[in-house]
Amino acid sequence: MEVKIERLDDLGQGVAFIDKKVTFVPKTVPGDIVDIKLTKIKKKYNEAMLGDILVPSDARIPFKCPYFLNCGGCQLQTMSYEDTTKYKLNKVTSLFTKNKIDVSFALIENPKPFNYRNKINLKIVDGELGFFEINTHKMVEIDACLIADEVINETIILVKNFNILNGNVTIKCNQDNEVLIIIESNDLLNIDIDLINSKINLVGIVINRETYYGKNYLYETINDLKFKISYDSFFQVNPYVASKLFQIITDNVDANDKIMDLYCGVGTLSLSAAREAREVVGIEVVENAIANALENARINNLDNVSFILNDVSDEVDKMDIDYSKVIVDPPRSGLSRKVIDFLIKIMPEEIIYVSCDPQTLVRDYKLLQEYYKIKKGYVLDMFSYTHHVESILILKKRSEI
Repeated sequence: MEVKIERLDDLGQGVAFIDKKVTFVPKTVPGDIVDIKLTKIKKKYNEAMLGDILVPSDARIPFKCPYFLNCGGCQLQTMSYEDTTKYKLNKVTSLFTKNKIDVSFALIENPKPFNYRNKINLKIVDGELGFFEINTHKMVEIDACLIADEVINETIILVKNFNILNGNVTIKCNQDNEVLIIIESNDLLNIDIDLINSKINLVGIVINRETYYGKNYLYETINDLKFKISYDSFFQVNPYVASKLFQIITDNVDANDKIMDLYCGVGTLSLSAAREAREVVGIEVVENAIANALENARINNLDNVSFILNDVSDEVDKMDIDYSKVIVDPPRSGLSRKVIDFLIKIMPEEIIYVSCDPQTLVRDYKLLQEYYKIKKGYVLDMFSYTHHVESILILKKRSEI
């Protein structure tokens, strides 16, 4: 069936129309004329699989990754980098416009669009290591990932010799090319430490949450701040754009600010704020992340920051109201209604909302809109060549504008 791709949806899929019904076609570019095979026919939409590209779009470029057509990871490799960032900026802006929210976003690009990721999560099924195929649980076996750091790709080859039949493997690295390997598997493994150390700078191996070799953490330095990162602690996957994110936090903090940082992780945003603020308090539910955050404050000689181990939704009931600014960097699900109500109750002068999902960002801002106006907006290409995007809103209390 021949169709023309009109645009991309929020997931980076091409959108065509068959008898006026929306039809989603992955791995296509606006302007492509393609042959497709329908895989799902629903009442309001269709899903399709790409067949032949009959007439390529003028915007289409050759993809570099040999697994692109099947792998479920990247969606945008047949577009120029400039076009991918335009797509993301337009996606976020259009979502706000659709919800009648007026905002102009500054675009923060990735200076290293390939081989930028410092973390990769791999599946192993029946001895095959890789990612799942688009919309399936069928394995796409890989030897390397084009958006992963080069040292991670060197490590993938080594992991293939571990005799893992079924499980999950996470590989983390830092900008010093040190590597931490985290394995979840019940298989009897074959790990040659000497061989690994001859190939890469191995810091440690964690198997089923127990330290098997070396250490269970890495150190990373960004913007002259040093961070300890445990194997199970969250850290931004793109150090190059993270550097710009951290600087935005520092630039939007004043010397008299008392700041609360919700979902603080290992303290990246807390410490970035503490460089300028009078006082910072961070809250996080992951025990190792709080242990990291406390040490990170110590090793960076920042004594104006403290951390609390608790679920944010539970802890906010105990917090006093004397905070001039609140930083929030929640998971993809966004803020709970309890946290929204807390922010409305204490009414800080500003809220800095860091989001990895523009849909929940818009949802949450609409609940705050009566009390806060958007002062600044940023779109950051944290996840190049994927449909994912990082956004920041600097919100100012309406009575302060």
